[in-house]
Amino acid sequence: MKEDSYKALRRRVTGAMILAVPLFIVGMFFMDMPYANYIMWALSTPMVFYYGRQFFTGAWKQAKHRSANMDTLVAMSTGMAYIFSVLITLFPGYLHSKGIHTHVYFEAAGIVIAFILLGKLLEEKAKGNTSSAIKKLMGLQPKTVVRIGEDGTQQEVSIASLQAGEIVLVRPGERIAVDGEVTEGSSYVDESMISGEPVAVSKAPGEKVFAGTINQKGSFRFRAEKVGGDTVLAQIIRMVEQAQGSKAPVQKLVDRIAAVFVPVVMAIAVLSLVAWVVFGGENALAHGLIAFVTVLVIACPCALGLATPTAIMVGVGKGAEQGILIKDAESLEAARKINAVILDKTGTITEGKPSVTAIEWFGGKTEKLRDILYSIEKSSEHPLADAIVAHLRSGAQYLNGVGIENISGQGIEGRYEGKTYVIGNQLLVKDRRIPVPAAADAWINEHLDRAQTVVLFGDEDTLLAGVAIADTIKPTSKHAIDELHKDGIKVYMLTGDNEQTARAVAGELGIDVYKANVLPGDKADFVKDLQSQGKVVAMVGDGINDSNALAQADVSIAMGKGSDIAMDVAKMTIISSDLSKIPDAIHLSGGTARAIRQNLFWAFIYNVIGIPVAAGILYPVNGFLLDPMWAGAAMAFSSVSVVANSLRLKWKKN
Repeated sequence: MKEDSYKALRRRVTGAMILAVPLFIVGMFFMDMPYANYIMWALSTPMVFYYGRQFFTGAWKQAKHRSANMDTLVAMSTGMAYIFSVLITLFPGYLHSKGIHTHVYFEAAGIVIAFILLGKLLEEKAKGNTSSAIKKLMGLQPKTVVRIGEDGTQQEVSIASLQAGEIVLVRPGERIAVDGEVTEGSSYVDESMISGEPVAVSKAPGEKVFAGTINQKGSFRFRAEKVGGDTVLAQIIRMVEQAQGSKAPVQKLVDRIAAVFVPVVMAIAVLSLVAWVVFGGENALAHGLIAFVTVLVIACPCALGLATPTAIMVGVGKGAEQGILIKDAESLEAARKINAVILDKTGTITEGKPSVTAIEWFGGKTEKLRDILYSIEKSSEHPLADAIVAHLRSGAQYLNGVGIENISGQGIEGRYEGKTYVIGNQLLVKDRRIPVPAAADAWINEHLDRAQTVVLFGDEDTLLAGVAIADTIKPTSKHAIDELHKDGIKVYMLTGDNEQTARAVAGELGIDVYKANVLPGDKADFVKDLQSQGKVVAMVGDGINDSNALAQADVSIAMGKGSDIAMDVAKMTIISSDLSKIPDAIHLSGGTARAIRQNLFWAFIYNVIGIPVAAGILYPVNGFLLDPMWAGAAMAFSSVSVVANSLRLKWKKN
């Protein structure tokens, strides 16, 4: 429905812009050509009453409730300019004899409609992005599953027909359809959408599995426990919907000003007409009509319609040059006030994938041992094996004839040329009674203290090597957090990872507050808690598990190399996933928000000066009565000043 509404608005903007170009050319450069008024009349009529009909219906609705808003002012000013122009076109001699200037304002009426529609289109485009995130979340759940019957037969059925208690088969590479418990087989499952952590989790009988997560290399069967709206994935979708729906839209500064400005302008226009009729003397009605029309024309919110979209367009363009995508004005409004930034750890502060940080050969490195380690890990299904293989790939050679066997929860055993080798954790080494020298023990403890995973490699009686693996911190993360602290912003870190790793990362980067073992719902609750303390919160994340917290935050920022869902929910995206762009984004947003306010100032300041003059306040003093043509020129000057101020933002440094 929202998409249809956006497409309809886009068609109206396109149609209005197509008509606006010739209308502007004729109105500005060919006013004296034959039938110029009739040509402009023909061009402006569909612009005002077809493409701009929403302003008139909006004004009528406001009038029925005895109130007024920007729709009222747009309808009054463009409608009056149009009617005035029609009268001049049809009765030029009569009106001229009464002292009314015969300039027409078809181009002013039509172009105002086109520009304000353009501003509304930009706003609607930003609002339309939220529903696509929910669609993608829903798309994570498979449409069908393989159900195992009581007699062992396999049948592909729709997800809707699956009942709790039934057995489901999951093959390598498939998404898990519903929540349940493994009954047979084993594998590793990518649960990053829930935990945010990159290392796949081992699954054996008795382990829980969750909808939307991805099975890796093995196959297994599980008993469905939670189906439909009860799954963890369904809960994430619900939380995103609630966070997006419950957050009240930011009250635009334009509307706040309009609440006062519109009734005042209308009152001044009517009072000026009445005052001229009562006190104007000869040609009082003619002068009164000029004053009435001029007040409305000079108040015509062309610059107002340009104020926000031009600043946004320039700000978005500048942000894109710096690798920052900004979606809407609401995030620009809030970004200036940010005093709390929440960072997801994995993929935001860190690289988001395990990699080897160090290899230590305790008995001396040989090419043969390196090749054996490489070949065993190359044949392994363990997720950490990929990191070791990637590290050794450039110099190692794969050996044929290597046999392997998985040892659940400990590691793997390999055999080559009649000799047995083991690769795994300290528990495996201890079980095999492989002695650990003092130097090796010190090396192991050093890397464990840094919250790194240590994989040990040994043969039947000797510890050969140790491999330290960690999700490394991005080089720019420290600088980015220091910059946020300089701006007086408190930094929080939330992660699904363990306490030891979280503490090590927070300590290294000087993060103010951290929380470990955090679930997706906990992140959104943490955002709400900070907001309840009066803080303006920015959430920075890259995963599906961050999506509900991103939706809840005042300003949401996604890492560009993360999930599409996080980017859809977020109002800003850092294309490079470089955390140092966060302070840049905040500074740019603040600059753009300031430009919007400056634009609104220029859009209104000439009204403060021009409206009393248009009403005829100078006439008793020096006989000066502002011509509607000059009112149109003042309106145009206001628009030019707004555009020029927005372009100034492009050249300004953050």
